[in-house]
Amino acid sequence: MRDVATMNEKAQAWLGNLLGWGQRRQAGDAEKLYAEAVRLARNPVFFDKYGVADDVDGRFDALSLIVTLVMRRLKSLDDDGKVLSQQLFDSMFADMDLSLREMGAGDIGVSKRVRAMAEAFMGRLESYVDAIDNHDEKSFSSALKRNLFRGNETVDPMANGLVEYLFALVKQIDNLPAEKVLAGKLDIN
Repeated sequence: MRDVATMNEKAQAWLGNLLGWGQRRQAGDAEKLYAEAVRLARNPVFFDKYGVADDVDGRFDALSLIVTLVMRRLKSLDDDGKVLSQQLFDSMFADMDLSLREMGAGDIGVSKRVRAMAEAFMGRLESYVDAIDNHDEKSFSSALKRNLFRGNETVDPMANGLVEYLFALVKQIDNLPAEKVLAGKLDIN
């Protein structure tokens, strides 16, 4: 009797994978993670305390930073984490596409802008992750100044405490249980 139940479970799992049920569940988890990343990126501390510009560019860069931290964590997990990381990226840029369309950009203009934004994001991801993984505060500060602050020389992310704040945030994200992250939950403030 137990063998039949086990076979039924395996058959359902196989059928679910064949029909993409697991991917749809993960896509829902990616949407939850994206909403959590947006929530964290909208934290007034970025704009009020650390001086990130509260405009379209500043918000994009704050969101890119948070999504990078989450994707870094996901990629450290199993294959499900890697798939979810890609889905998080896809969710972010589907939202960017929709936002540009809502602002009145045309179809051709949207695709070019989204492509440029995705390329900019990938450059940020690479420089941020490299600095974080090497715990290189100076490189992280330089990358933040170049991207988050758009080269503003009057801002020093190390001196104003942003680098320290972000390394603490990285630690919080890294310490979240894998099951929670894979379920789209970031229980941090």
